[in-house]
Amino acid sequence: MASGWAGDSAVQDQIADSIADEVTRAQNALPTGESLHECEECGAPIPEARRKALPGVRLCVACQEARDRDQSVATPYNRRGNKASQLR
Repeated sequence: MASGWAGDSAVQDQIADSIADEVTRAQNALPTGESLHECEECGAPIPEARRKALPGVRLCVACQEARDRDQSVATPYNRRGNKASQLR
């Protein structure tokens, strides 16, 4: 297949770079430091198991889920490259 100036592995390289960027973003979003005993948004107690599992945690599960839902963004890139995926 002709690809113009792009190399044979350009698409695969782009996908790998996108994945690497998202992994880095997710790692940078992890909390650090000492965990709180109470949620900083609603004041609910944070269970010890959560504090141990995720050092630096600052939110209860419910508040974290709400924050994650608010921050989720659909990827604007068409990875499939066919007409059906472009119509969604």
